Amino acid sequence: MAIKEFSRLLKRGGVLIATAPFCSLTHFAPYHFATGFNVFWYQRILSKYDFEITCCEANGNYYSYLAQELRRIPYVASRYSGQSISISEEINIRKVIALLEKLDKSDTDSSESLCFGYHVVAQKV
Repeated sequence: MAIKEFSRLLKRGGVLIATAPFCSLTHFAPYHFATGFNVFWYQRILSKYDFEITCCEANGNYYSYLAQELRRIPYVASRYSGQSISISEEINIRKVIALLEKLDKSDTDSSESLCFGYHVVAQKV
């Protein structure tokens, strides 16, 4: 495992900077560490290998994630179902994206539910 190797390589006080993509709605918190690089995974694994997290920041949030996926619908529909999105369907998609962007402006931490991943800084203790 890479984290184990980073622990071996870094001296006490050394700093690890890590980020990885993550795509899973959080469930079974705080036991959601077996399915990818979410905040609970970093907390569990980094402490196991003598790291203390000094910063763990979400990249994006629930609304920005959903907006990204909606923007992909025309391509995905064409590629995987052979369907084209009509102009009226495209307009509806854009309306939902506009709503998500509005909600994003008043977001109060929906990233705990869904985000693109985390930027983590940890120090070897």
